[in-house]
Amino acid sequence: MKMKALVAVRSGSMRVKNKNLRPFAGSNLLELKIQQLKRISVLDGIVINSNDDKMLEIAEGYGCEVVKRDEHYASNYVSMSEVYRNMAENVNADIIAYINVTNPLLKDDTIFKAIQCYKENMDTYDSLNSAHLIKEFLFKDNLPINYDLKNQPRSQDLPDIAALNFAINILKKEAMIKNKNVVGNKPNIYIIDELEATDIDNQIDFDFAEYVYKQNRGIPGGVSIK
Repeated sequence: MKMKALVAVRSGSMRVKNKNLRPFAGSNLLELKIQQLKRISVLDGIVINSNDDKMLEIAEGYGCEVVKRDEHYASNYVSMSEVYRNMAENVNADIIAYINVTNPLLKDDTIFKAIQCYKENMDTYDSLNSAHLIKEFLFKDNLPINYDLKNQPRSQDLPDIAALNFAINILKKEAMIKNKNVVGNKPNIYIIDELEATDIDNQIDFDFAEYVYKQNRGIPGGVSIK
């Protein structure tokens, strides 16, 4: 079956303005993610879905397939469920690897292994979704939800609670359309390193990810994060 990477990028980022094309470690998030995905030899193609002509032009320059997204599906009021369905309908593949550009610290090898894991477990799970463990003392409505106040554990002994980070999501196209989501009805929650899971959601995330990215590649301006 044919598997293609689907990368969704749009203009109009609210918290980090123009983050997909903003200078990042001598390049930008979109180009770095395309370059990474082109190194993943088991993929049968890369589809860039965007409402932004500049982003689509960059993608075409790398030989990617491009889909111009209707502005309705790039707005801040449409539900992500409808966006997922629309994007899946516009991908010519049997299996979609939905990969975010906002996880620049994700390693090539992690993507390879996730794809291999998905293929080996297709009969058991209907999607693979990357996540990282949350080892923090969590409260809701002023009450702890993952530990007992009268018997407080060490943080490392807290229960394993996984948080989806959307760095890697793999599922059949038909399932993404039917569920209107990148998470299946029986997902394989695939734990990745917390650093690799770093998702750029605000300016602090952007600065942190760029520093670590530079450090890992010996680019001047990086700092060592212990």
